[in-house]
Amino acid sequence: MGRRKPLLASGDIVGDYEPLFKYWELAKSIDKSIAENATLKNEDFDYLLEVLSKRRIISLIELLNELEEYMLGRVDAEVAAKALKEVYNVEYGLEDARRRIARILAGWLIEASSIWGDIRLKGPLH
Repeated sequence: MGRRKPLLASGDIVGDYEPLFKYWELAKSIDKSIAENATLKNEDFDYLLEVLSKRRIISLIELLNELEEYMLGRVDAEVAAKALKEVYNVEYGLEDARRRIARILAGWLIEASSIWGDIRLKGPLH
């Protein structure tokens, strides 16, 4: 598996972006808008800052969980399951696959926000 990363991704939180790249590839072949839904948008950064403004200190796990829920509706479960099957050769249930891709998006949003300097991560990440 490659170590490709999307724009503004550091790999500090998301260890493997291959499922997301495969998701985009499969989604584009079905409907370009499915792939576009699974990218970062300006409003995602606004949402992250809104979440953090309510709680100045939040654990990484809590933040990932919150952002995963936020991203969930933008992930097509069938495309996610197919992408994960192709990358890992493992069958995922539709909801688990959807959550797995949403979690990658959540981690990517945190990484991008950290690179931009919008947020500061403290403590060891590895």
